[in-house]
Amino acid sequence: MYAGGVMAEGKRQFSAVTPGALLRTLVQEGKARGALPGLVIDFTSTHDSAGLAWDTTRLLTVELEPGIDLMTLLINLSEQGVLDWTMSGRTLRVYREGTALGRQLGTGGSPVELRLGRDIDEAPDSATLEDLATAILIRGEKGLAVEVTNPSAVSPWGRWETTQSQGGVRDRGTAILLGQNALERASRERAQLTRGVRFPAARFFPFEHYGPGDFVKAPGDGGQLQALRVRQITLSVDGGGALSGNLVLNDRFIEREIKLARQAAGILAGGVGSGGTGGTPAPEPGGRAPAAPLGLVVNAVAYVDASGTAQGQITATWSPVVADPAGVAIEVDSYEVYARENTPGGIWHQVSTVDGGATTASYSSLRVNVEHAFKVRAVSDGRKGAFSAEIIVLIPDDTTPPPAPSTPTVTTRLGMIHVGWDGLGAAGEDMPSDLDRVQVWMADPLAAGSARVVDSMRVMETVVVGGQPYGVDREIWLTAVDRSGNESGQSEHVTVATQPLVDTDLIEKVISGAHLVDGSITASDKVVANSITGALVQALAIDTGHLKANAVTVDKLAAGSVTAGKLEATLTLSTRLIAGNPTGARVELNSTGLRGFNASGTETISLTNAGTFTLRTAASGPRVQLDNNGLKAFNASGQQTVDISSATGTATLIGQLSSGPSGRRIVVSPDGASDPEIRFYDDNGSSYCRIVVPPRGERTTLQLHSSTQWLSKSRLDISESEFLLWHTDDAGAATYVSGTQSHINLVTPHGSTLLLNWDGQATLSGTNVSINTSNGTIWLFGNPVRVEGSLLVNGNSKTFIIDHPIRDDSYLVHATTESPHNGVEYWGEAVLDEHGKAVVELPGYFEALTAKRDRAVLVTPLTGGGLITAGRPSGGRFTLDGPPGAEVFWLVKAIRADIPPLMVEPRREQIDVHGDGPYRYYTIKESHG
Repeated sequence: MYAGGVMAEGKRQFSAVTPGALLRTLVQEGKARGALPGLVIDFTSTHDSAGLAWDTTRLLTVELEPGIDLMTLLINLSEQGVLDWTMSGRTLRVYREGTALGRQLGTGGSPVELRLGRDIDEAPDSATLEDLATAILIRGEKGLAVEVTNPSAVSPWGRWETTQSQGGVRDRGTAILLGQNALERASRERAQLTRGVRFPAARFFPFEHYGPGDFVKAPGDGGQLQALRVRQITLSVDGGGALSGNLVLNDRFIEREIKLARQAAGILAGGVGSGGTGGTPAPEPGGRAPAAPLGLVVNAVAYVDASGTAQGQITATWSPVVADPAGVAIEVDSYEVYARENTPGGIWHQVSTVDGGATTASYSSLRVNVEHAFKVRAVSDGRKGAFSAEIIVLIPDDTTPPPAPSTPTVTTRLGMIHVGWDGLGAAGEDMPSDLDRVQVWMADPLAAGSARVVDSMRVMETVVVGGQPYGVDREIWLTAVDRSGNESGQSEHVTVATQPLVDTDLIEKVISGAHLVDGSITASDKVVANSITGALVQALAIDTGHLKANAVTVDKLAAGSVTAGKLEATLTLSTRLIAGNPTGARVELNSTGLRGFNASGTETISLTNAGTFTLRTAASGPRVQLDNNGLKAFNASGQQTVDISSATGTATLIGQLSSGPSGRRIVVSPDGASDPEIRFYDDNGSSYCRIVVPPRGERTTLQLHSSTQWLSKSRLDISESEFLLWHTDDAGAATYVSGTQSHINLVTPHGSTLLLNWDGQATLSGTNVSINTSNGTIWLFGNPVRVEGSLLVNGNSKTFIIDHPIRDDSYLVHATTESPHNGVEYWGEAVLDEHGKAVVELPGYFEALTAKRDRAVLVTPLTGGGLITAGRPSGGRFTLDGPPGAEVFWLVKAIRADIPPLMVEPRREQIDVHGDGPYRYYTIKESHG
């Protein structure tokens, strides 16, 4: 940035401007000078790069030194929480803080979830407790000293103190706010989470599904999925073109620390704040008009004081005054900041005075959730200048919820639920000083939406919840609410059910005569006249044996009080009771039971007092009958077609049984089938596959085949001694698999065969044979298993498993290692002679088998000290030199010379890759052979 515009004391002044206006000014001036070629900006003075209007409560009043560069300015503004920015190619994009570059991608219907083993790998996390503190002494201007403590901080070593000097801080409230911010940042372990990106298997990829600044779900410090912010993405490509990378993630504590650091930076440096809410200032009693200084902005935050009360703190910033109203230069000695609650007739109070070289002032305490008006004026040689324009700011309330309470203790006693709380947070920390109450929640776990607050407590105590039914589960949990109404998350849930007082507890009963001593209650002296009415007597509780003969007469009964519901359901019949036509459709009740008849007079329902019953649709012909023996159905000929036995549960069905009338269905014993058959119809309802049992020939056979479409030429025959699976192609060539008691044989029309004998031998023949699985495992058993030719293994691992040599309850599992060479290894032990030498003879074929280059000998001394060296293998031997008598272990590695070397980094156009997974193989293309 060059000098220009409004200058004061060598600094360029910007008064109450948006971040877009400030940055565009610098970029456009640079382009006018021929700088920044190719740089494109897509934000304006009024809107950011996403088209979102700049926040008018975050205007800038700043002084910039000429020479500051654009990068430094962008970093400073982002660190103070003013904006987020990124480069896309040659385009500079700037956004409102926490919007476009702070997307919440870890929530919603399709969250971005980075899972271990699929999207990311575990990587070492760095954590530290340095800078941990539980108490801080803030030292401000003019001897101001304020101690702030944090009882909720981690304190493995007890009280841990620190101090901080804050120039420009003159009031206690600002000192408390700065101290609370510093302690909260230093109250817990700080961890940086690094995760490696798994590109081959990932579902979500950086820059495609998420980017720096976005919030995603990923495993945190404890391995559980939680909302983390992507702070950094690093990508790299190796020489073979393989892509790798890692992520740096911040958890909610780190994000909170960043916000607190930004808040502290704003308090100390000023420059960012509200240019006013647009509210109308309350009228001055004397009608005084406000005047410069210009560019007053006020930033308001909330904090909690030592008594637990939310208070407001402001930081005001303005442009320096360099002249009088006539434009004549002057020297300013000081500035005075005034404030009042924005009510008509409100009284102005001077809240701060700063030296003439300062353009930032802070003040506290202010009432939260109340609009305040602010103004500032300059003083020179004792003469007070005109006030600036008034700025109206709503002082925010505290928005930080308390921690979730610890798990409640829940018991049941005397039919009541007792809920206790130990007064601590879920992590064992003390609750904050602004805690208002802890709410006790209760819900029926089987009834959605039944949760409600049943009580609350303010300290460590126990509350009692009554009126709950016995034996019914109730879910209990706690939430904490502070004085500003912020509610914490839920504690752990506890489920409990109330229990009866004693085994004889009278639940949903009245006291019957069995509970009374004979003669203990007499009408003459124990019962008040007319105190026992019908409403107080349980149904059937008074038998006729307890009534005096003729005691109940008509005059004792209220009109309409005797109804059918009041009479015992006992009726003695000497004949029968008929409802309906006595000779047609009717229901008949007599001493033997209940019977029903249809219009023809045929008995269709029979329920006897002996416990038997019959329900049928007709007496003969097609009918359905249900009785004690089960369910039966008959066709028009009277033949029984369905029999379901109630005694055994067996079911017999004669004729066709279909799972549906048409379309996709299963049909058993279809109409017209000559053999036992099951058909499986497809969607068009006419094509089907079938299972058939043909007439017995030499052996009973089960056939699975289709008579139509794509399966028409395939069939599986299963008999007692053999199975045959075959398929013919359009040319009539058949492929089949047959199996007997001695072997399984697979034959293709092109001459390839696989013969597996029960004695353990297997023969695989053909012109080009390979064994390949995509995600499975191939097992080869034998002693030994012999492979002639090259063995190409395609799978996820190459391992062997044997019985553990010293532990009978275990196996021993080893895996292969990988190398860019077709190598061989030989090893052994040697003893150096009296001259300190030993000649080791290698196998006679060594020279013919291995290449001359890259032969290596590794030696390990077994006894003695001193240096032991080995010469290069040549002529099938090598020499060891060292201390006489030393015992040494040697290992020789060499590359095979009888086969071509591996193409370790072939270009894609040179080879064809076959198989699946990491263990694949290649063949060289003819054009590159």
